Amino acid sequence: MTVRSIDAHQHFWRLARGDYGWLTPALKPIYRDFGPAELRPLMGASGVDRTILVQAAPTEAETLFMLEVARASGFVVGVVGWVDMEAPDAPARIAALAADPLLRGIRPMIHDIVDPDWMLRRELEPALRTIAERGLVFDLLVRPVHLRNALTLLERHPELSGVIDHGAKPDIRGWSPGDADFRRWQADMSVLARQTSADCKLSGLATEAAADWRTDHLRPYVDVLLETFGAQRLIWGSDWPVVDLAGGYGKWHAAAEACIAGLPATDRAAIFGLNAARRYGV
Repeated sequence: MTVRSIDAHQHFWRLARGDYGWLTPALKPIYRDFGPAELRPLMGASGVDRTILVQAAPTEAETLFMLEVARASGFVVGVVGWVDMEAPDAPARIAALAADPLLRGIRPMIHDIVDPDWMLRRELEPALRTIAERGLVFDLLVRPVHLRNALTLLERHPELSGVIDHGAKPDIRGWSPGDADFRRWQADMSVLARQTSADCKLSGLATEAAADWRTDHLRPYVDVLLETFGAQRLIWGSDWPVVDLAGGYGKWHAAAEACIAGLPATDRAAIFGLNAARRYGV
């Protein structure tokens, strides 16, 4: 069997579209257009075959843009889009988007929403039920402060196929392994992994670290994710081009490989592709 390596978390954007509110000139290295032609050689250098394209703007227009780009790319096998989950017709909107087989998930930008309890609002439940009924993944873009609510949400909706993005974005830059914040994040991730069926993305850690990060700075966090979720529930992603703010695609891919080098080959293959294929149905 040929094992394909899948990057389960990457982005494309076109600034002229005008709906990337978080993407400002202050983020100079990534404040420009990014598309498939630029990603393809980076994938090749790291031995990556396929990708999952993830939303970067809170609009349904961007989801349609991503589906169009994915179809023409030759290597994007799934799209995680956005929908207005609070809209009265959210179920119909989700159903319409899900008619495209490339749509494999929905992601609200929870970490940018002021109310940390937003995900527990009852008006979201029709949308959540429809996401589950349509066989879509629910990507949770959360920070450590959201983890207990994420647990409540996933226990309330056990039918939901959940994935925690970026290891819940631990503050690697500001924490020290073993300090109170680290231990709280570790405990919350452990409970979530134990009490739900969610997977977790091994992604986004480099951008949470200091600019001069080394692999050993990330290793304690990767170790926690391995201890809590296990190799069969971790999904590698690049978070490109955001990762260009933190050393780039190749540096992060090599660091992730180094952090899991001691695992059996079957576990490494699961993290770098097979788990994504299973979870996203690609």
